[in-house]
Amino acid sequence: MKRTLPPLNGLRAFEAAARHMSFTDAAEELSVTQAAISHQVRGLEQRLGLKLFVRRNRSLLLSEAGQAYLPAVRAAFDQLNEATEKLLQKDRGGHVTVTTTASFATKWLVPRLGGFQRSHPEIDVRISTNTGLVDFSREDVDIGIRYGRGHWPNLVAERLVGEDVMPVCAPTLLKGPNALQKPADLKRFTLLHIGSFPDDWQVWLTAAGVKGIDASRGVTFDFALAAYQAAMDGLGVALGRAPLVAPDLKAGRLVMPFDFRMPSEYAYYVVYPAEAIRRRKIKAFRDWLMSLAEIVTKAA
Repeated sequence: MKRTLPPLNGLRAFEAAARHMSFTDAAEELSVTQAAISHQVRGLEQRLGLKLFVRRNRSLLLSEAGQAYLPAVRAAFDQLNEATEKLLQKDRGGHVTVTTTASFATKWLVPRLGGFQRSHPEIDVRISTNTGLVDFSREDVDIGIRYGRGHWPNLVAERLVGEDVMPVCAPTLLKGPNALQKPADLKRFTLLHIGSFPDDWQVWLTAAGVKGIDASRGVTFDFALAAYQAAMDGLGVALGRAPLVAPDLKAGRLVMPFDFRMPSEYAYYVVYPAEAIRRRKIKAFRDWLMSLAEIVTKAA
């Protein structure tokens, strides 16, 4: 059914003027001129075909029609205000669902997440880890951290952290008579591969100018964390990606046997639909991520 509602500005002017019993005070509250309030009220009266106020030289009184109309108008504005406050409160708080890879969540995001929780205790973070691309229009996901070159159709993509690729291993492999000392020594050690990056070792060896090593041999893992754990356990040498191995390097669980680091064309990006940034809780998480990445990059 089609609604025949009077103009909202006229209703606001009427309610404010009736509350203050003054066009001047109503104009000050609504940040308009007294003439504008008078014009809006007259327009409302013309629309209704009724006088809402009895105007006198120095006073303003509600007419009989105005007295009958005011409670319903005031209740409608109160209800709108309450609904708006609830909506805004829900948007300020509630939860934010973040999608990223298990490796990035475990090694980079989760160890730093306490900082966000302290700054925004009203927002609960839900982390979803998967390897597939998420459809933001269909799934209950607010923001993502994706790995790639930064091009995803219909999404804003902001570069979060880049990465270098370099061999990493347990400190024990650098000790003893058969210690790993130079890249050529890799032929005596097990190469640890990550299934999603099958050519990493060949690319790194070529970039480092190392020849005579079969880059295909070794042990392959289907996700990065398993390969890094195997390296920490002394099984062999893995190719680490800086954001993922930084905590273990800092703690001494892993070491870099060589100085050569190979820059990667890939990076981690914050991604989200353009309209999502208008929601306060999503913007708060995005801003925190970008500020954090800047701090981490400067400290590296």
